[in-house]
Amino acid sequence: MKYKYLLKIVLTLILCPLLYYSCNKRLYTSTFHHNNIDREHVLYIPKYLPENAPLVFVLHSYGRYAKDHMQSLQLDSLAEVHKFVVCYPQGTLDVNTGQPYWSGGLGSKSIDDVGYLKALAKQLQTTYNLDADRTFVCGISNGGFMSYTLAAEAPDVFKAAASVTGTMTELVWNNRKTIPQPIPVLQISGVKDEVVPIDGSMSTEYGWGGAPHMDAVMEYWGAFNQCTEIDTLSISENIDAYHYKTCINDNEVWYYKLKEFGHDLPTLENSGINANELIREFFSKY
Repeated sequence: MKYKYLLKIVLTLILCPLLYYSCNKRLYTSTFHHNNIDREHVLYIPKYLPENAPLVFVLHSYGRYAKDHMQSLQLDSLAEVHKFVVCYPQGTLDVNTGQPYWSGGLGSKSIDDVGYLKALAKQLQTTYNLDADRTFVCGISNGGFMSYTLAAEAPDVFKAAASVTGTMTELVWNNRKTIPQPIPVLQISGVKDEVVPIDGSMSTEYGWGGAPHMDAVMEYWGAFNQCTEIDTLSISENIDAYHYKTCINDNEVWYYKLKEFGHDLPTLENSGINANELIREFFSKY
C-alpha cells in the first residue's frame, strides 16, 4: 500500500505539467446536442462554488477554437476568486472559409447559434444550480458581434453583454426596434482598428458591416436603457471612457475608446487596461 501511494504521487508530479487543467483546475470539455448537431464547449468550475453562482459565456473570435481561445481572455483566475462559472462554447465552421465562427446576426439560415447558446445556458443553470438572473455573455471580435446578437435576441437569458473589438451586424442593427428589452452593455474599441473600424466603415460583404460609428451604437444602447447621465472618464491620455448611468433597472452602458489601439485583446501591457478585469467589474454590478 505504501508503494502504491508513493507511485501515485510520482505519477501525479509527472503528469500534472502535461495535464495542467485536469490537475490544477476544474476544467471540463463536453458536448451539447442541439438542432441535430453535437456542439462542444469547455467549462471552468471554480472550487467551492456556492449555490446560485453567476455564469459567464466567453465567445471566441473568428477562426479560433474554444479550447485555445480560453487562454486569451483569462477569466478563469478571476472566476476562481469571485466564484462564477465560465463557459467557452464552440462555433461552427463558416462554409465560405472553413474557419470556426459565430453565424448569429449574419443571416445564416442553417445554423441556430442563438438557440444553441440559449439552450446551453439553461442546461448549465439547471445542472450546476446557477443563477438565471446572473448569466452574462462576452466576446472578442466575431464573438463581440455574437454578444450583440444575444443582447438583441436573447435578453431573457443573457442579462448583460460585453463586446471587445466587435459591433452589431447590419441585420441586428436594422432590426434594433424589435429588441424586446434593454440590458447593460460594455464596449471596448480600438480607434485604430482596421478589421472592425470604429467609424462603421467595415465592408458589408456577408452581412458583417452596416452598423454606424460605434459612438452611434453606444448612444443607441444608452437611449434604449433610458440613461440620463454620462460620466466622461479620462483613464489615461490614450483611453477615454463613457459611462451611461441613471438608467432603467439600474442598468449602465460602458464605452471604452482606446486611441492608439487596433484589433487586439487589450491588456495592461499593450493598452493600459485589462479587458478581463474590466468585464468582470462590469458584470459584477448585476
